Amino acid sequence: MTFFWSSWVTLFSFACWLFIVGVLFFVLKYKPTLKDDGTTGHTYDGIQEYDKPLPKWWVVIFIGSIIWGAVYWVFFPAMFPASWGGAATVTVDGEEVPWTSKNELYSDLEKNNEVFTKSFENGILVKADAAGAVGTLNELDKLQTTLRRDDNPPANLQDQINAKVAELDPYVAKLSQNQEALKVGSRLFLQNCAVCHGSNAKGAPGYPNLTDNDWLYGGEPKNILTTLHNGRVGGMAAWRDQLGEDGVRAVAEYVLSMSGNQNNYQLDQTKVAQGERIFHEPTNCVLCHGPEGKGMISAGAPNLTDKIWLYGGDRETIRETLRYGRAGVMPEWQTKLGNERIMLLAAYVYSLSDKKAVPAAPVATTQPANDAEAQTDTAATTETVTS
Repeated sequence: MTFFWSSWVTLFSFACWLFIVGVLFFVLKYKPTLKDDGTTGHTYDGIQEYDKPLPKWWVVIFIGSIIWGAVYWVFFPAMFPASWGGAATVTVDGEEVPWTSKNELYSDLEKNNEVFTKSFENGILVKADAAGAVGTLNELDKLQTTLRRDDNPPANLQDQINAKVAELDPYVAKLSQNQEALKVGSRLFLQNCAVCHGSNAKGAPGYPNLTDNDWLYGGEPKNILTTLHNGRVGGMAAWRDQLGEDGVRAVAEYVLSMSGNQNNYQLDQTKVAQGERIFHEPTNCVLCHGPEGKGMISAGAPNLTDKIWLYGGDRETIRETLRYGRAGVMPEWQTKLGNERIMLLAAYVYSLSDKKAVPAAPVATTQPANDAEAQTDTAATTETVTS
């Protein structure tokens, strides 16, 4: 609020307060002339007017509200709020800060979170035989607090945080087998994740299916934790300018042949051969998807040899992906949910996935430059397309 509006609101409020006080005391002190029968002499429609004192309870409440108005100005930022924060304070992040509706909300959330954390540590973790996670969670919280408060945090602080997150892997696996933990995790999922992944977690075009065993960034608990903590930003470059329309169509034809051509198209073998050559150029698709097209977990590059697609596996959709690229974002949840809730959410997502063994995707050895197709239905560890 600017100084002008701050001053205007303050002066107007103070003037109203003085007016009300003045009217009250005028009424209390005013004594009209009365007749012998106690009336004022005013009569309307046969009704005579008496001068009776106000009920004491009403006067006490009215005067009390006026006094409270004056006290409110002192304790809260109601008088010149642009420069006066008020005497009232709340505790936020372990520090006493001036009262504002925003700070009060954060303070209440922290109090509620303390209750939740105690219930989580002393109840859910103990029942799931995962109480050993408490020490790691405490260390993780200290590192995150340092990162949040320190203007010049250590260069390797984020690596330390990621390492602590990975240490929670076995405890998330245990939580995924505990019904109480899964019940809380399912509610967290419906409140936060279902808007993109659906209430049944099967996703939609552009939003990953979390119930299969196809993962861009890995499907182990530590991978899911990392994604939920930090989010993911995935990108499939546009190849129209580099390859031209003929090149795009050729690569699309080759990708269809790699994936098993589940739509039973009549493939143009000349284009398939041309697309294969383009695909395996060192700076093209092979850089991220690998020579066999099975993708790379570290790069978030999808497997092009299965029948699972994030945006659709028909010929025209693949061509569109190659022409214009894709952009996907999985938001970070660390600052929104906290470490304990993320553990429960990760456990729930891990419990949903199909854990049948699949060949591991290779790890990238070079910095990825481009994808060939942002497909693969993934789990919570994958990117979601920005709405």
